[in-house]
Amino acid sequence: MRDKQLIIIALMENKLNFVEYGSSEGKTVAYFHGAPGSPGECSMFEKYAKEYGLHIICYDRFTTDLSLNGKAYYRNLADIIKDKVNGDQVDIIGFSIGCHAALETSLYLGDQVRNLHLISAAAPLDKGDFLDDMAGGMVFSLAMKYPTIFTLLSYFQTLLVKLDQNILFKMLFANAAGKDKDFTRSREFKKYITPILNSCFDTNVKGYIREINQYVAPWEVSINKCKANTHIWHGANDNWSPVCMAKYLAVTIPGCKSIVIMEGLSHYSCLFESAPKICKQLAKG
Repeated sequence: MRDKQLIIIALMENKLNFVEYGSSEGKTVAYFHGAPGSPGECSMFEKYAKEYGLHIICYDRFTTDLSLNGKAYYRNLADIIKDKVNGDQVDIIGFSIGCHAALETSLYLGDQVRNLHLISAAAPLDKGDFLDDMAGGMVFSLAMKYPTIFTLLSYFQTLLVKLDQNILFKMLFANAAGKDKDFTRSREFKKYITPILNSCFDTNVKGYIREINQYVAPWEVSINKCKANTHIWHGANDNWSPVCMAKYLAVTIPGCKSIVIMEGLSHYSCLFESAPKICKQLAKG
């Protein structure tokens, strides 16, 4: 049974919870969940990680010491990963806004990063006219211009989770595009995403707020420093992270090796369909 379940580690590592998927003897892969998000987001990698002999670890970033911000936050994440891999190399996968944290953290890991895979990646908001095309544009605009109102909105979403989980789900996916529309009608997807949203807004909202605040601050300097072998996966119909973001990152990241635009897919559908392809690619080296 243990092999058929996600392994939830109850211990704390540097005060940071984590979960593991796949083969404990396989290549180590660090997964950076989105925002909103939680380590449970990575659960759909389980069968592919086992199939291709990968050991995927996802840290619950929102439980990191809230006094850590900016470079100190990413340096701490890198130190935790370094302790885990004990001098070995590591592959990194980021999803959505988690791609920002993944990229920033990779800078402190340096040559220890074998590959960096960015799925449905969100780009810096000050480097293009992205906000008008983003389904969550209003939220990010508030975080940039009116951080106090953004904080109040986040706590209001926490209240919605406590009152009725379906309300928040409907709000977040009201403008679903591409194959994500099918996901909103799927019981399996609701079963998958609901505990992720609950974990984020019910128990870790302060960590979520920090993550969004750091994302909306300028970070192009970090992109220009990213020398890791970077691979970008993006849905052509993504309206959470518009495809122009992927194209911007592809031409700006010095270490970018490939960009795959997947027709008909949006945000989460790109995550689900790219997962087996990424695992297969990582298994080859």
